[in-house]
Amino acid sequence: MFNILEILPPVGKVQVIDVGAMDLGAEIYDPLLKAGVASVLGFECVQAECDRLNAMSRESRTYLPYAIGDGTTRAFHECNYPMTSSLLEPNSALLDRFQNLENLTQVVKQHTFATKRLDDIPQITGADFLKLDVQGAELDVLNGGDRVLTDAVVVHTEVEFVEMYKGQPLFAEVDQRLRRSGFVFHKFAGLAGRTFKPLIVNNDVNQCLSQMLWADAVYVKDFMALDHLPSEKLLRMAVILHMVYGSFDLAMQALLAYDRQCSTGLAPTYLQRLTQGR
Repeated sequence: MFNILEILPPVGKVQVIDVGAMDLGAEIYDPLLKAGVASVLGFECVQAECDRLNAMSRESRTYLPYAIGDGTTRAFHECNYPMTSSLLEPNSALLDRFQNLENLTQVVKQHTFATKRLDDIPQITGADFLKLDVQGAELDVLNGGDRVLTDAVVVHTEVEFVEMYKGQPLFAEVDQRLRRSGFVFHKFAGLAGRTFKPLIVNNDVNQCLSQMLWADAVYVKDFMALDHLPSEKLLRMAVILHMVYGSFDLAMQALLAYDRQCSTGLAPTYLQRLTQGR
């Protein structure tokens, strides 16, 4: 697909806020970084992992060792697989009903952190794209980030459909919170589950047969109210949707709103490039 940046006026840097920034090899916003159009401020509360991320010296990325939450002091449950660590305790009774979950969420250490609210972090001076991967603590992060949510145009968040961590808010509650902040659900960018024991599908303990457990959910500022967004936000929204998600139809809606504000013709040019396929 063609490079949308070729047809746009300068968009500046897309400001990415990454909460739960552990390096897992690839990030959803990598296309923006590769295009040189993003700046990432990430948060990883495990000091050793945060230090490792900063030691990579990757351009346009900065990481801070903060536990993001509601501003209270909380216990952090470090698990044998770091990616499953959480401010919430794993729900072992539920996880053990499924293949290859409870054994990946064994608590090996507890830390006590004074969590920080997103809105209280002075380094966040603007946000366009908010990514959350905090193992059940998403609602705490969102509740401490009204200012960030006002600025952001896209939110990419992990959500769960069952209580994988004790007392965690589920997808419906995260959805309601984001809708109250002017976002609407756009799409799932990944949907996952496991097979109930004792069944195993195709000798693969990670394969799902029927029960969906978690997903990455993508939210965007309400497409029925795009005319209320600043023009620069409309451009960055179009860039994120085009480059990260291939959501060309919604990217064009953002460009149509930009054209109405700025008396330009970006949307017809975009449509022409889409239909040409280059």
